[in-house]
This record gives sequence, structure tokens and C-alpha cells, in this order.
Amino acid sequence: MGRPKRNLLATAEETLTPPDTLAEGESIARIVKAAGNNLYNAALPTSQAILVELPARFRSTIWMKRGSYVLVDTTALADRENKLDGEIINVVRDERAWRKQKYWPAEFAKKSSYLEDSDEDDSTVGKLPPEKLDEEV
Repeated sequence: MGRPKRNLLATAEETLTPPDTLAEGESIARIVKAAGNNLYNAALPTSQAILVELPARFRSTIWMKRGSYVLVDTTALADRENKLDGEIINVVRDERAWRKQKYWPAEFAKKSSYLEDSDEDDSTVGKLPPEKLDEEV
């Protein structure tokens, strides 16, 4: 028998609101790829690659894809002698609310998809090819 629905909803609700402050050893990381068996390769804002574990309360409840953000505790698994560098504490689901927090890293700033005016002049989209000078034969 599966977990009660109230536990699933409580876990999903917990990921919507960001914490007010981060504790020592906690950091926001971007998921690079799934490594299998609830393990994920993540990148810290310092461009350091780490291997993190998804705790049992998030398994079969929340799925993560490449490029999503998580809150990682790098000190949680320090006493265990294995290759894991940290544990996922929370999953960023409402990215807009999380980005408003003071602790959001500048390295993960959202890039604008619009072109600047200077780039727009260099674009050849929708323009005719340049005219060639007709040389007299």
C-alpha cells in the first residue's frame, strides 16, 4: 500500500515556500544529470560538481529534470564514508519566489531571451542578401 495522500501533499506543499535564511553548509545547486538510484550530479554556484542524494521523503513524489534547482546540505553526510558530497534538503518548485530571496546566487541569474538593440542590427533574419556589384563583362 502506498503512502497516504496527506503525506504526499504535505511534502509537495513544503517545497513551494523558500526558507527565510540558509544554515551553515546549505547551498542552492543546479541539477546537471541524474546518476541513478536517487543520486544526482549537481553544480554549486562556484562551478564545483557534487554528487547528492535524494532523501526518501521526496522519492516517488517529486521528479527533477536537468536544469532544475535544489537546496543542498553539504554537511549532512560528512560522517558517512562514501562518495556522496551532500543531501538534497528541498526542491525548488516555485522558482520565482526563490529568486526573490537574498541568498539566491548571482551565478544562477536568469538570462534574458530578448536580444539587445545592438545585436538586433547585426541580425540578418528577414533581410535580403546583400547586392553584388555587377561587373561588366
